[in-house]
Amino acid sequence: MKKSLLSFVGTMLLAAPALFGEVSAEKVRKELVTLPFYSIYDNMMFRVDGATVTLMGSVIRPTLKTSAERVVLKIEGVDKVVNEIEVLPLSPFDDGIRVRVARALYGNNVLNRYAIGANPPIRVVVKNGEVTLEGIVNNEMERNVAFLTANGVSGVFKVTNNLRVERRRSES
Repeated sequence: MKKSLLSFVGTMLLAAPALFGEVSAEKVRKELVTLPFYSIYDNMMFRVDGATVTLMGSVIRPTLKTSAERVVLKIEGVDKVVNEIEVLPLSPFDDGIRVRVARALYGNNVLNRYAIGANPPIRVVVKNGEVTLEGIVNNEMERNVAFLTANGVSGVFKVTNNLRVERRRSES
């Protein structure tokens, strides 16, 4: 009797987020980063508020915006998705800048280790010749190198450096 009661309580605790409308941020993140056409030129963020997920950021493909909304809506516990993702305008000029900035960043000796892996941590968002760097780097030096490297690419009008420095566990 005691064992079955503990088993029942354990099952209820595991099911609690779904029962009370709480959504796992980790599940939302996983669904977004595993979308088929999500690339280093897209930056998606989200906020979970109970059973409502708000999607933000910018993407280069309109289909990615709708796909993100669709997969998040399928997550257990999500009742509503507010999609505030901006679709960047089509521009061969911006496309060229994206490629040149990405090559410069990931070809730089200080930053090239970030190019390894399926989901590199530095995002290059370009809109009307203005570059925004998003993501996480290990230290302030890498953040500054990324900014200077992107600023040195021809055709770039302005660089906004939103890169965050990863906090080490020993610093917390």
